[in-house]
Amino acid sequence: MAKGIREIKRQIKSIQNTRQITKAMEMVASAKLRKAQEKAQSSRPYVEKLKEVVNSIAAASEGITHPMLVTRPVKRTAYIVITADGGLVGGYNTNILRKVMDVINEKHASKSEYGLFVVGRKGRDYFNRRELPVVKDVVELSDSPKFADIKSLAYAAVKGFEQEEFDEVFVCYNKFINAMTQLPTVDRLLPFDSVEASDQAEEYEYEPSPEAVLEVLLPKYAETLIFGALLEGKASELGAKMTAMGSATKNASKMIGELTLTYNRARQAAITQEITEIVAGANAQS
Repeated sequence: MAKGIREIKRQIKSIQNTRQITKAMEMVASAKLRKAQEKAQSSRPYVEKLKEVVNSIAAASEGITHPMLVTRPVKRTAYIVITADGGLVGGYNTNILRKVMDVINEKHASKSEYGLFVVGRKGRDYFNRRELPVVKDVVELSDSPKFADIKSLAYAAVKGFEQEEFDEVFVCYNKFINAMTQLPTVDRLLPFDSVEASDQAEEYEYEPSPEAVLEVLLPKYAETLIFGALLEGKASELGAKMTAMGSATKNASKMIGELTLTYNRARQAAITQEITEIVAGANAQS
């Protein structure tokens, strides 16, 4: 019985140590989540302004064309997949990878029909284990990523579309709803949907020409949308981690309560047994 009591006590101590770790990780993720949300929100005005300028060029120029605005027969598709580098994030990685595989299995008959641009070690390792065509990957991003971290990947994906290596480009990420909810999302990035004309178009003048400006802006716009998806993904990752660590902390507290009750019952049984043995011994001597 004494051995059993010591074992329960060791289990309680071990779970208490684990609870301290998960609680600390929950608090760190919560603090980082606020910063990630602020960063994602601060990028939106830039994206909106780029969109406004692109729309104004479309309104100012009749019959303007650009490869990124042209829909062509789809022979090969690119997928930009945003995952985490590590685990302990609940279903964050599993959900987006399952979503991507569902889309791939539905749309493609062979591996030659698509290429993967992967952010995050979990996604890279997942696709490599299945020998799927990873064109480029980026890993070991910080919790506060900069555009420079994924610039080469974004450029390669956009350039691949311009050079007709790919006929469609999709960006796949977990859209941040709140700390409890992240929505696996697969959005078509390229070609751009038809651009709407802007009522403010007459306020802008372009040098050397609207076409030349559009030639520079559209790739930047596409790369900015990719970075925006990364910021959404990072906020979702931190929200998932905070939620997962919060659940782990609650489960640890529940286990400690149950083990403590078991420990107290075992001690009580041991004390009762000792008293019974003492009384029995005293009765035997009398």
